[in-house]
Amino acid sequence: MAAELLPILDVASRRLALIVGEHRLSVADLAAAAAKHRAYLRDLGVRPGDRVGVVAEGSVEAAIALVGNATYGVVSVPLNPKLGRLELDHILEDAAPKLILSGAAWPSAGWERPLRRVAFGVSAGEVGEAGFGDGGGGDAEGDAAPDRSAGPDSPLLILYTSGTTGAPKGAVLSVGNVASNLDGLAEAWAWSEADRVVHALPLFHVHGLVLGLFGALRAGACLHWIPRFDPRAVLQALAGGGTMLFAVPTMHHRIAEYIEQTPDLEPALAEGLRSARLLISGSAALSGREHQRLARLSGTGVYERYGLTETLINCAVRVDGPPSPGYVGPALPGVELRLVDDLRRPTIPADDRTIGEVAVRGPNVFAGYLHRPEATAEVLDAEGWFYTGDLATWREDGAVRIVGRRATDLIKCGGYKIGAGEVEGALLEHPAVREAAVIGAPDGDLGERIVAFVVVRDGSARPSAESLIDWVAGLLAPHKRPRAVVFSEALPRNPMGKVTKGVLKEQWAAQG
Repeated sequence: MAAELLPILDVASRRLALIVGEHRLSVADLAAAAAKHRAYLRDLGVRPGDRVGVVAEGSVEAAIALVGNATYGVVSVPLNPKLGRLELDHILEDAAPKLILSGAAWPSAGWERPLRRVAFGVSAGEVGEAGFGDGGGGDAEGDAAPDRSAGPDSPLLILYTSGTTGAPKGAVLSVGNVASNLDGLAEAWAWSEADRVVHALPLFHVHGLVLGLFGALRAGACLHWIPRFDPRAVLQALAGGGTMLFAVPTMHHRIAEYIEQTPDLEPALAEGLRSARLLISGSAALSGREHQRLARLSGTGVYERYGLTETLINCAVRVDGPPSPGYVGPALPGVELRLVDDLRRPTIPADDRTIGEVAVRGPNVFAGYLHRPEATAEVLDAEGWFYTGDLATWREDGAVRIVGRRATDLIKCGGYKIGAGEVEGALLEHPAVREAAVIGAPDGDLGERIVAFVVVRDGSARPSAESLIDWVAGLLAPHKRPRAVVFSEALPRNPMGKVTKGVLKEQWAAQG
């Protein structure tokens, strides 16, 4: 049931639940704020099951709205406040929310399509007022009660994919998808009410919203959310009691860089990473070099996990063992995983060499794309297996190593199948390489040639293309070496921060 996704809110408590900037909400504060939000929606004519857009700006109001929506049983459609007008128009046309909740960060002032846009129901000024949290679970007179009629199959969120292969698709995630997945992660990470999660991720995708906000609250833990990423702020939060850090590789890199390049950094902040019991990285691969660097700075290392919008988290390196650089762990409890060949047959051996596509099945897998039965049928079969499009190898113990995407990262060169992610990982081991992206380009002799786009680290001399090619050949098999290297100031990325390899292919083709 939607209200039971976050049982922490059922019992009034003065224990800290949410920190956003200067706002510190106890469990009772957050429960009362959610109740006020529910009453606001009810007065606006919104009922459980309706869709409500939420501009997921960096504010405590946005976080309260998303929690309040979940307890009321409405379906949240989180919106990136930086969406362009065409992207926003597509999402709102597709999702057709009954209304949109927003604050100052309305995505597009020039957007003229008729809609019902209202302010957030709880203002930042109300948070922390005397007596605000005295009502506990939100059953005071005039409050709208939590919705307890919805079952695990009831939709909770519509999250839009990044649109790398066409217009973004709305993945419909249910209460059961989210609850089961968070419980699996809690088991793998020993996540409990004793924890305080620190993260600086946005609330419009899985990592920041489902894991960061809903995950912390479902585990009974506290969340310290930093809406705008700043390495110093993250270290302060960890030094102030944070036990878990959720971040993407770029954030981990910048935190490590900040520690190393700030000679007068206060001792408490310099030791900030060491105060956390668990550092989590996701959304992209963390290079071996960064693993070593962060292990030295933290004393423990970084644990990776792997997931998608449509499936939430499929794999995670367990906290009861050491970090496993290069691997995203085995499947979570309750999640079935297998590697399949081009005909979707589960014939890929667990030899950590043979590449297959990752397929998953379990209560974490979404019901389908909104209004897109054909697109759903392409990735979700009658037996419940979701074909991720991600390429991987695996070991006998079930540990998975992601090597790229089938659509963009499987390169067939000279009769070999090569994962672009493996080549990118080797390039990132080079001390002068800050970022790398690898594509397959048409080649009359080889079928496809490996082309690497490289961004050089600040302050480093640009290495020669030949030296980088030799570097990869020395780390991997010679047939996996790039045949060309292009140096760039920056890599093109979509709004989710993922490299758009289609743009790189166009750039390579334009070079003739």
